[in-house]
Parts: sequence; structure tokens; C-alpha cells
Amino acid sequence: MVTASNRAAAGVYPDKSGQLLAGLLAEAGCEQVDGPRVVPDGEPVETALREGVREGYDVIVTTGGTGLTPQDLTPEMTRRVIEREIPGIAEAVRQANREKVPTSVLSRGLAGQAGTTLIVNLPGSSGGVRDGMAILAPILRHAVDQIKGGDHPRH
Repeated sequence: MVTASNRAAAGVYPDKSGQLLAGLLAEAGCEQVDGPRVVPDGEPVETALREGVREGYDVIVTTGGTGLTPQDLTPEMTRRVIEREIPGIAEAVRQANREKVPTSVLSRGLAGQAGTTLIVNLPGSSGGVRDGMAILAPILRHAVDQIKGGDHPRH
């Protein structure tokens, strides 16, 4: 997992959302949670994503860099890496807690596939990470299985 934060990467403050995300990924059943790798937003995000794909991670979740400020470039860096977008995930994350947090729709996060890796951008706030993981946790195993060529389960 990757935290995109210029200030956390510079040591101005600790990376709280990345630590929270690591715990929630473990709770969701991810067998190996590496990170967070804290990098400044922009090109370092693209580099971290490409390294994760090369290293064969099933899932890379980012936190931060999805807003509207000029420094928020995580979606642009993600778009350079993914081969297929999965818009339903990103839309569900934006809508997850919209009634309580109307500004959640301003997140520009993406979700997509690069090789056999699922990449999902979550907002940088703790609440955004919690809301995003509430969407991701129930679908992660199935999404990874599908990306690797698995069939739909028969019920």
C-alpha cells in the first residue's frame, strides 16, 4: 500500500491514514500487508505503483492525493499504470458515506487493473479510508480471483 502525502513524506506529521489502511486490509483477510510506503504525490506514486505491480502484489491500495488541490496527482499517476479501469469501485467509494460527508464526491480516485494487480485509490482522511474499505473488504477476494482468470461462483 502507498500513502501519497507530501507532508507525511517530509516528516511534517505521521501517516495516520496509511496505518489505519494497513490494519483494515489485514482485517479484510489480506494475508500479507506491506507498507504503508509513504511517498510525495506525483511521479513517486507512479514509481511505487509500477514497483508493486512488478513485484506481483495482488492488490495495491493508495491513500491520499485524490482531491482537487494542484498537488493532488494520484489519479493521474494511477492512470499511467492501469491498463483497465474499474469505474464501479471508484464510484462506490465516492458514494459510500455521501449523506454524512457531501464532499466525498469530490474525490477523483480511480480503480483499475495493471497486469494481475488491482489498484484502488482511497482518500487521505481516516474517514475516507474507513468508508473506502467498507466497500473494498467484501469484494477484494472476488476481484483478485477474477483478475487472475477465475470464474464467477455458482450459487
